[in-house]
Amino acid sequence: MDIYIDKTEEENFKKLDEILETHGHDQGHLITILRDAQEVFGYLPEKVQSYLSLKLDIPISTVNGVVSFYSLFSQEKKGRFTIGVCLGTACYVKGAKDVLNAIKEELGLDSGETTLDHLFTLKDTRCIGACGLAPVVMINDDVHGKVTPSDIPSLLHQYIKKSKEEQDD
Repeated sequence: MDIYIDKTEEENFKKLDEILETHGHDQGHLITILRDAQEVFGYLPEKVQSYLSLKLDIPISTVNGVVSFYSLFSQEKKGRFTIGVCLGTACYVKGAKDVLNAIKEELGLDSGETTLDHLFTLKDTRCIGACGLAPVVMINDDVHGKVTPSDIPSLLHQYIKKSKEEQDD
């Protein structure tokens, strides 16, 4: 079976080949290889899973079984910025549900969805260990504490602006 790779993916597949070389094409390192592949591609689409199946000489069902079993793997493209709203007890009591609803309304998304421009992915999370800052919103690795629903438009605008500045560079 041939896998079509367009020019925009070519560099990522070269990195994937380097990952495979590092692990000696060893099937026993499948989870590590998948983790590294997801870092390169941002997610694990069917094309990547098929490629790994061929390179590691294991059934695609085995690769997909591992990908679909572990929650750390994603088969769908995520946004540039992943917004996690903590719904742990402290955050929930201090209004995290209202913050989550404000984000849903502002972006027109539900939890687990990604904006059409692939800028934002929204997810609700459990305790992130910043209870003193409740309610907490994490955007990628940035922690935002004591967030209110009225903070959401300006908070999202910061990341929209950041994305535009990166594109201009």
